[in-house]
Amino acid sequence: MEAQRQVIAPAGPVSVVDVRAGALQVRLAETAGDIDAVQALRYRVFYEEMGAIPSPEMARHRRDFDGFDGICDHLLVVDHARGGGPQSVVGTYRLIRRPAAERHGGFYSAAEYDIAKVTAYPGEILELGRSCVDASARSRPTMQLLWRGLAAYVFHYDIALMFGCASLPGTDPDALAVPLAYLYHHHLAPVALRPRALAQRYVDMRRRGAVSLDPTRALADLPPLIKGYLRLGGFVGDGAVIDHQFNTTDVCVVVKTDLVTDKYYRHYERQARDIGASA
Repeated sequence: MEAQRQVIAPAGPVSVVDVRAGALQVRLAETAGDIDAVQALRYRVFYEEMGAIPSPEMARHRRDFDGFDGICDHLLVVDHARGGGPQSVVGTYRLIRRPAAERHGGFYSAAEYDIAKVTAYPGEILELGRSCVDASARSRPTMQLLWRGLAAYVFHYDIALMFGCASLPGTDPDALAVPLAYLYHHHLAPVALRPRALAQRYVDMRRRGAVSLDPTRALADLPPLIKGYLRLGGFVGDGAVIDHQFNTTDVCVVVKTDLVTDKYYRHYERQARDIGASA
């Protein structure tokens, strides 16, 4: 049955994240209008730019939406130089914490991966998804601010582990043999934390031998989002998954948040020192 679009109010508190840099601000969605702008941005990026296949309902509304939008927090980047309307929302991340997933009946990633080892991890866990930035705003400041907002969210909720499906463009795993093999041979998650693609969707990532790879070149060719996760010490699960709707090949990424929170602590320590020096 086709999902019906609903007007969605924000799922959680809205004052957790507020980071600014010039005209840019990263915060959580505060209104149903914010979420509508996020869904419009996702439609432009995923469907119009990247060739995803919308349902008739999505195409009618020109919005990307599903049943998870109503239970998550939506992180967004606002460019105030573009005015105060929906066109000012230029970046987004969808954030689903354990309590919200439990109320909903599970995480989004569970449709592609066995994530039992991830969900068994003690403490708060966070699923990341639907990350995108408008083509006109794909600059270093925008991406840095989006990551700073995510770090603030992780810090606030004491997130111990982040995970989610990250995408490589296209649905031909042989054309993606080098990045898939590189991720498997160099960044496979430890057994205790390793998601595995569901049997009916499993695509073997070992499409090249480790010795045939140039790790430096393979890393450079990865999508920026996946490289960002790896810089934080991220791992990938066993098996890729073809997502024909989104025209992508997905891998499941797992990131312990130690490096995220350490960096955030250092940021606040520097701020405290600066304030003390100027007092």
